[in-house]
Amino acid sequence: MNFDEEQMNIVIVGHVDHGKSTVIGRLLADTGSLPKGKLEQVKHNCELNAKPFEYAFLLDALKDEQSQGITIDTARCFFKTAKRHYIIIDAPGHIEFLKNMITGAARAEAALLVIDAKEGVQENSRRHGFMLSLLGISQIVVLVNKMDRVGYNQENFEQVKGEYLEFLKRIKVQPLAFIPISAREGDNLVALSSRMPWYHGFPVIEMMDSLQKEKQKEHQPFRFPLQSIYKFTEDGDERRIFAGTVETGNISVGEEVIFLPSRKKSQIESIEGFNEPGKSLIQSGYATGFTLKTQIYVKPGEMMCRLAEKLPNVGTAFRANIFWMGKQPMLPGKNYKMKIATNRATVFLRKIEKVLDASDLSNSKKKEIDRYDVAECILQTLKPIAYDIFQEIETTGRFVIIDNYEIVGGGIITESILDKDLVTEDDVTGSEQRWEKSNISPLTRAERFHQKPALILFAGEWDSFQQQLAKVLEEKLFREGRGVYYLGLSNSASGSDTSLSSNSEERDEMIHRLGKLAHFFADAGMIFITSVPGFDESEFEILNWNEYDLLWIHIDQDSFGDSNEALYFTHQDDVGNIIEMINRTLLKKGILEE
Repeated sequence: MNFDEEQMNIVIVGHVDHGKSTVIGRLLADTGSLPKGKLEQVKHNCELNAKPFEYAFLLDALKDEQSQGITIDTARCFFKTAKRHYIIIDAPGHIEFLKNMITGAARAEAALLVIDAKEGVQENSRRHGFMLSLLGISQIVVLVNKMDRVGYNQENFEQVKGEYLEFLKRIKVQPLAFIPISAREGDNLVALSSRMPWYHGFPVIEMMDSLQKEKQKEHQPFRFPLQSIYKFTEDGDERRIFAGTVETGNISVGEEVIFLPSRKKSQIESIEGFNEPGKSLIQSGYATGFTLKTQIYVKPGEMMCRLAEKLPNVGTAFRANIFWMGKQPMLPGKNYKMKIATNRATVFLRKIEKVLDASDLSNSKKKEIDRYDVAECILQTLKPIAYDIFQEIETTGRFVIIDNYEIVGGGIITESILDKDLVTEDDVTGSEQRWEKSNISPLTRAERFHQKPALILFAGEWDSFQQQLAKVLEEKLFREGRGVYYLGLSNSASGSDTSLSSNSEERDEMIHRLGKLAHFFADAGMIFITSVPGFDESEFEILNWNEYDLLWIHIDQDSFGDSNEALYFTHQDDVGNIIEMINRTLLKKGILEE
């Protein structure tokens, strides 16, 4: 295939045995897209086995020869017309379809939905229609197949069309056309059939050629989810390349950018490619890398945007539509993993607003989301994330939910919810309802140690050095009779050098637990010291630390804004001097009493 020519991705869905594979096989055969002699070979094999030939057999035959270079796999096949190339995404079942579609493995621009003329509209016919709506696929053509089985009767076609059209209207989907076909006999696929003179629309191929290409994404606001950061050291090369794929928009060298949610700002110095000359401009659809004029510390999962245009939402809560596929129901309050673009975050179901049965659109009030349910709900992440509303930018408004390394759900973000509108964390955790507190206040307990409850947080990339400082500080305060306790997170926790890497699905949960522990120690009147490698400002939200004093100590790390709560050092500074500076600051802030 020449990928410089126009292409279109089309997904084909339908209830089991309604003829999807036959439609695909017939399109391949009638457009001359099969390998030479393949059709005759399959027909001959059927004769040898005394089995009637089916066009669906062509897919199985091609899959068997995939290793020989045939351009087909279990999900996609290719054919062309005079106008364009098509990639047909075969969805063997609605679960597989949703997984493929929502993770970006197959980004369909249109859909063919197949319904058996004799069996009529079935449960999965409705589910598939709802999922197409959920995924934002607006160009839908309904193929009423197997018209030969009902004698090419117009009344039968109109009955199926009327029933399904009524369903689609309820989910606000307007199909482009209903086409009566017989895939087995080839009626109305490539040319209009004389067997159905009452049909005056386009045949399938002409209808496909009339579909509109997806709106060019380079005209949307610039979105660049950061996938990785590469550092070079050989031959004096000191570049730090911020790599990923431009999802929407375009950007040029010299433009100002902002990373979200950290809000770090810089300017594009160069646009990099592998074994190719540098560019002055890059647009959507390209995997690329950038170097920045001002070196900043950001992590994979952040979203780089153009500073001068509309920015995505940043927050911890949003309203979403979810399609649930997990064998176990989705439960309020349980932590799951959410993947949106390149970002991974811990998320929980905060509130179920409405549950919809996708097969019949019946509403119900439920306390959990069961398998195959579609729910309107409020989700909340442990830390702020950057996202768009799906109706505005699809790729950064679509997400999947993961549990035990399995994709269990997917959905779209429909509305942003400001963090200030959320109820306090106690409403989420129920901790105030489950625990009865002591009559002795934290301040009363702290007075015994001549101090105030506080959190001392060491942050930076130098894991071992900040741990050393934290432990030296703990020993000093302990010898002075202070109530102090150190507990830090390490990159080597759980025996893995990547257990606290920026892509670790466990990191948010570990920091959340650390914040809970810090609160318990502070409630006991103590000073809690911790060190977290690579800790950034967005993760401070996970700690939820706003009741007691705080001192941040950054080692070789960028400033988190104009914070007067922080001290900045390098790993080359003298340990004794650092500890003395921290001690003076604790006294100045009133955390320690003379």
